[in-house]
Amino acid sequence: MKRRLFLAFSLLMALAGCQTAYYATMEKFGYEKRDLLKRAVEAARGEQKEAQVEFKDALTRLKALYSFQGGDLEKKYNQLKSDFDSCETQAKDVKKRINDMDEVAKDLFAEWEKEIGQISNASMASNSRTKLSETRSRYQQLAATLQQSEASMDPILRSFKDHVLYLKHNLNAAAIGSLKGEATNIQNDIERLILQMNGSIAEADAFIKTLN
Repeated sequence: MKRRLFLAFSLLMALAGCQTAYYATMEKFGYEKRDLLKRAVEAARGEQKEAQVEFKDALTRLKALYSFQGGDLEKKYNQLKSDFDSCETQAKDVKKRINDMDEVAKDLFAEWEKEIGQISNASMASNSRTKLSETRSRYQQLAATLQQSEASMDPILRSFKDHVLYLKHNLNAAAIGSLKGEATNIQNDIERLILQMNGSIAEADAFIKTLN
């Protein structure tokens, strides 16, 4: 039940564009900003995993296309175009989730900082400030890792698009042969991206554990 409420209100407030109302509503259902940050990180991690699958599929398709030995070339092109479209869409989703995560993190840390000023016990205030510093540092490391792998998608997508458009205009075996050198480069780039994503997913897992 709470899960459905969370999703419903997330959509409602995203459409309304009102973070203050969103937080107030979610707090009524027992979700503090810390809970929302955890969910935002989980969502960003999930999008990274989905992007990883899409790019793996594209890598498989590229390898199959550039070892083409005959058959329905137009069908293979259409499959490759579909893979590109899926990767492009997923990359946009990853970017959005990271932006959402950053927004929640910024608001959480601002609230945390403000509330420390309300603690009258000096020792408690100091301990809370240390915890804030540690959490913010770990978050910054996570955000940097996620943003790095997200940014790596852009040049791959540009190169991928070049291949798709070139093949569209030159749908023949000779065109495929002429792109084999470039194809090796993009395949290597995708393999590196997948490894990068593994690192950012692991970083997200580690950060989530600190919020439990």
